[in-house]
Amino acid sequence: MKLNIVLIAPEIPQNTGNIGRLCVNMGMRLHLIEPLGFSIEDKMLRRAGLDYWKDLDPQIYPDWETFMEKECPENFIFMSTKTEQCFYDYRFKGDEYLVFGNEGHGLPVDFYERYKEQLYTLPMPGHGNRSLNIANAVAVGAYEAYRQLEIDR
Repeated sequence: MKLNIVLIAPEIPQNTGNIGRLCVNMGMRLHLIEPLGFSIEDKMLRRAGLDYWKDLDPQIYPDWETFMEKECPENFIFMSTKTEQCFYDYRFKGDEYLVFGNEGHGLPVDFYERYKEQLYTLPMPGHGNRSLNIANAVAVGAYEAYRQLEIDR
């Protein structure tokens, strides 16, 4: 499984630390698109990632365009609460990039038109809140990919 997690302008170091820990445990790569709302040396980031951070090797890019030039990804899944297309309808191939916007604003506004066919949402039948915590949403996405690619084969 060669799944990649992409965080665009993450704001909260504890969330990014938890996601980094998940990536190490799942064998996934983490890509961070600047600006970051914290320093990569942040104590809270490292505490959330614990001793896993040294094994992570996160890829950091100054902007989306640089990320696109260096990675040349083909299979995107943009996660958002602003679409009706259910994430569980997606069939993983194994080389996807799961892209998440930041905690306060979500994906960049132009992505909703630019990548509208690749926007997916996690069902939230309770409808009591705006969305899941980003670290939880990333974990749901990562484990669904794992289930499809490793368990259900």
